[in-house]
Amino acid sequence: MGRIEILKTVVLLGLFAICVFASCQSLGISIGDRPGPGPGYEEQGPPPWAPAHGARAKHNYRYYPDSRIYYDQGRGVYFYYSDGKWQMSVSLPASIQINVGDYVSLDMDTDKPYEYDKDVVKRHPSRQTKKKDQGSDKKKGNK
Repeated sequence: MGRIEILKTVVLLGLFAICVFASCQSLGISIGDRPGPGPGYEEQGPPPWAPAHGARAKHNYRYYPDSRIYYDQGRGVYFYYSDGKWQMSVSLPASIQINVGDYVSLDMDTDKPYEYDKDVVKRHPSRQTKKKDQGSDKKKGNK
């Protein structure tokens, strides 16, 4: 074999090795024990509304847990529940007040964030819900 042939073989083997190791990294292959989630962690993996691994979210929302309102930053619209159905508007009715500094950022692949409202509310409860839960824990003797 000539030098060029040897060089081609080495380059091909190097590229093959890079591809193999890169595949292992992206597939999440690991060796040995990996610690599990901490105490109190109920669900594993990303929330149901999260974009697929490696995909970019199409919509970024500000979710206001105390008011249960979603604000789509890209489109400049609010989603809120009123009169038994979800409404969409560029402004909120005067009867709905939000604390503009108290929000959670959510990246979603949907233009209808309320489709995942039950899951969002479960993961991001309002302050009132947290207070109720803490009060019931104290009554049970838990701190």
